[in-house]
Amino acid sequence: MDYVENRMAQEAAKPKVSPEVQTIATPINLILFSLFVYIIYRSFRPTPVPKLAPPPPPVVYKTFTPPTLLPFNGTNNKPIYFAVRGKVFDVSSGRNFYGPGGPYENFAGRDASRGLACGSFDEEMLTKDLEGPLDKLEGLGPEEMEALRGWEERFEEKYLVVGELVAVGEEKKTIAS
Repeated sequence: MDYVENRMAQEAAKPKVSPEVQTIATPINLILFSLFVYIIYRSFRPTPVPKLAPPPPPVVYKTFTPPTLLPFNGTNNKPIYFAVRGKVFDVSSGRNFYGPGGPYENFAGRDASRGLACGSFDEEMLTKDLEGPLDKLEGLGPEEMEALRGWEERFEEKYLVVGELVAVGEEKKTIAS
């Protein structure tokens, strides 16, 4: 029994750790404290300044001919333009409709007047001879002309007019006047 009494005396002589200290230093408390420190760090650290996208290049109103309008069909990261009754519209914001793969893609870079007036997306609605005269829209009835005016009004409300469409050889006359 001496041994047991000795051992009890040794244990009694050890410095006692208070029960509060024993409960504070638990693993869960250390994890919570670390999380708290991390949240404080995240809320007070400086945030990087967001970088703004570069502005689009300025659009200059210019005179187009059918051959100079043709490259603006949305391929090769070019904007999408098409003409309606001599006005050239930038329809790039409607790329999913007018760009490659869209339902109106055959109008991109072309004069879309006859196709819009007739409600047709067929290739035969487009002028084949780009070097020839512009389509005068002859042969269209009053309903088709009214439909075309409706399309033109819609485009004027929604898209920027970036130029005018003239026949090849007419561009010099327009600039001089």
